[in-house]
Amino acid sequence: MALQTAPVPPETRSAPPPRRSRWRERDKQTLTAWLFLAPSFIGFVIFTAGPVVAAGVISLLDWNLFSPPEFTGLENFARLGGDPTFWSALVNTAYFTLVSVPLTIVVSLALALLLNQGLRRVAAFRSLLLLPYATITVAVAFVWIWLYIPHGGMVNTALGWIGIDGPAWLVSDTWAMPALIVMSVWKSFGFGMVVFLAGLQAIPQQLYEAARIDGSSAWQSFRNVTLPMLSPAMFFVVVTSIIGSFQVFDQALIMTDGGPGTRTTTLVMYIYRTGFENYDQGYAAAQSLVLFAFIVVITAAQFRLQRRLVHYDN
Repeated sequence: MALQTAPVPPETRSAPPPRRSRWRERDKQTLTAWLFLAPSFIGFVIFTAGPVVAAGVISLLDWNLFSPPEFTGLENFARLGGDPTFWSALVNTAYFTLVSVPLTIVVSLALALLLNQGLRRVAAFRSLLLLPYATITVAVAFVWIWLYIPHGGMVNTALGWIGIDGPAWLVSDTWAMPALIVMSVWKSFGFGMVVFLAGLQAIPQQLYEAARIDGSSAWQSFRNVTLPMLSPAMFFVVVTSIIGSFQVFDQALIMTDGGPGTRTTTLVMYIYRTGFENYDQGYAAAQSLVLFAFIVVITAAQFRLQRRLVHYDN
């Protein structure tokens, strides 16, 4: 008699977990990312993109803030060609940039190299040297006005010790802009110093050891190792310094008020006076757009050059 086997119960399957849509999870991650980005994005729209668009609209108007605006098309831009003060301000701003930016980079890099030599109390020195950058420009400007006093100021007193009769710095046609540049370099070198110091500390020491084994001198190591490895930091400092120098305003306004004559009148100062002293908002907006275009073109050129001059360690 054949044995009858009991029927095998159907294979039991565990209940599948609740099905979660892959797209739903992705949407959740996207929403979370936008929530984190929203404060910065809203700030950019309100305080950066919005004013640029508004300036573009206002530049087409004749508006003095008190009467209804009138559409004038490109007339405000046409006025720029025959405005000698605008071109003087542009030349002054370019002069300030061409002198102050290289000086700032040289001073910042020199101090960063010094602090990178393993000196004792480096943190204290770094904080002390960063203090001018962290101080508001208005306070620094008043201190330097006192330093530049023709009779009794510390600058001319120090020059007198070596037999040099110092000029009246802030009212001199020749020396007013160099005086502003020296003050600005002293005010801003701390930022570049910190960036360069961070870049120097990220350079692998093996590269310097290999250079020494190959018989490289200190200058050759600096030129062939330090500068190429520091080029990303250099690029960042150059770009931010040029953008900042084109927007120089407060130190010139406080220390010289744009004088003597228009020797230290910068583009931003002229825009401010056009818009808020002469109440010519349309013309001021046109000037600001020209300044914006200058900064965009120069920055774009620098980003194009970085492909050949900046070396990234992959």
